[in-house]
Amino acid sequence: MHDDARRQGLRRERSLASPQFHDGVFRNTPSPTSVFKSPPLSVMGEFFFKRNNRVPKVTLPLERPHDVWTRPVDSGLRVTWLGHSTVLLEVDGHRILTDPVFGKRASPLGFAGPKRFHPVPASLEELPPLDLILLSHDHFDHLCRPTMRQIARLPALAHVPIVTALGVGHHLERFGVDPARIHELDWHESFAHHGLHLTATPAQHFSGRGVSDRNKTLWASWVIASESHKIFFSGDT
Repeated sequence: MHDDARRQGLRRERSLASPQFHDGVFRNTPSPTSVFKSPPLSVMGEFFFKRNNRVPKVTLPLERPHDVWTRPVDSGLRVTWLGHSTVLLEVDGHRILTDPVFGKRASPLGFAGPKRFHPVPASLEELPPLDLILLSHDHFDHLCRPTMRQIARLPALAHVPIVTALGVGHHLERFGVDPARIHELDWHESFAHHGLHLTATPAQHFSGRGVSDRNKTLWASWVIASESHKIFFSGDT
């Protein structure tokens, strides 16, 4: 069997075996407070007709973090926010980059769709050496195709493991990421790497990048544990 077909077959088997997978899609744990049933009309009206209310009226201040990264992390824990859910976590000497979005738009199109409000504080090439990349789910504002293609080919990042939710590896392989780097987890599964322990935990959300793939991949929140610290990364939940 061809390697691609084997990987797709294993990915489908894992999806079918997941307690979150029912009737061909992943589902949230039932909750009386779920917000993904029917959004209120007021919310839908704001989204479609008052989008200017979501755009800053002034230029946002921006700090370059490079000087910060040259200093030791005395507490063992430092967090650098790079925009939306893109965060550089420094934990007991390890560095984890979450949901890297370095593109200009959270969109399948390069010329349309939500545009970032400010430049990225640091480029991928300017980041300090990474130990792990963590992806919470496959929405465009968390899984950026141009960014992942760059991560796939940059020599400094070419061997950094990528940990993500079940099924998302299909997108990553299409973007040129080496399958050997990809580690897909179901809820409550864990991945250990050089003293770090990552566990996929439940989240109330959904997934999909088009009209025909809603909830075909899993979404997750995450617990990142080192010897001395624990961090909860919610993704979207």
